[in-house]
Amino acid sequence: MNTVNRLSLIARNAVALCLLMTAMVAPAASLEYQIKPQLIAKDTYLLQGKMQDFSRKNGGNIMNTAFVVTSEGVVVFDTGPSLRYGNAMLAAIRQVTDKPVLHVFNSHQHPDHFLGNQAFSGAKIWALPKTGEQIAQNGNAFAENMYRMVGDWMRSTEVVLPTVPLEVDSLVVGGHRFRFYPFSGHTGADLVMMDETTGVMFAADMVFFQRMLTTPHTPGVGIWIQELRRLADIPFTLMVPGHGPVVKDTRGVDQMLGYLRWLDTTLKLAAEQGKSMHEVMQTRLPDEVTGIKLGKQEFLRSVVHLYPGYEEAAF
Repeated sequence: MNTVNRLSLIARNAVALCLLMTAMVAPAASLEYQIKPQLIAKDTYLLQGKMQDFSRKNGGNIMNTAFVVTSEGVVVFDTGPSLRYGNAMLAAIRQVTDKPVLHVFNSHQHPDHFLGNQAFSGAKIWALPKTGEQIAQNGNAFAENMYRMVGDWMRSTEVVLPTVPLEVDSLVVGGHRFRFYPFSGHTGADLVMMDETTGVMFAADMVFFQRMLTTPHTPGVGIWIQELRRLADIPFTLMVPGHGPVVKDTRGVDQMLGYLRWLDTTLKLAAEQGKSMHEVMQTRLPDEVTGIKLGKQEFLRSVVHLYPGYEEAAF
């Protein structure tokens, strides 16, 4: 090979290498959560997630997180699905205030609500005692599953456990009084936080609105129904569900109750009639929930999660 051809080959290889490196870098550079803080009440900001399931396109940004800016510092409710999200949330907070983040509350054990804890290492991270135990037991498995589902969005994410067991009924921070309600219907340990100063209720995944609820760790549909009745009796001015848009009335709870009652009745009757799981999966959803995002998909999952228990109870 003469010198000219050798130089031409080197040049072509260099160009190919640059193109390959560009292709490898481009996806990582695009992994940015487009989250903007929405003022929903005095001092109170929402970061609303997408009405979707986990995917490599959305990076797991399917849940609602929020923060309250008090005179002393910032109170955060849930931290999202990854370190990258936690950092984006912190950047969103910095768009609003330079006050320190003092307190973080993890509502429950599901990974899209606590895997952003790494970004808030300077704050107290609170959770119900049982939630802390659940995260310690299941957190690494949840994180590994998130890596499989959303890929490189999870880079460098590690489980950071809550640092303070939440064993108080209320906490005053910078002129805001926060009251805490322990429930169990969604995962066995579910925190609902009320800012009594503004009337905003952070219901977390005790309430889904316009996005179908998930059931993999519920201790029982009946328990969830009973607790939702109690939740509806707590006065509030604005409810922030764990998934879906904020609501000023009990429509979110009413929607949940209607579906859960139907689900409970449907699975009980099917088990009594000896139907197979496949047969139950063919059930048509009630008209009231046909417009809810991911309705059929989550119904099928719930059948898998719950129907064996109904069969056992029937036989």
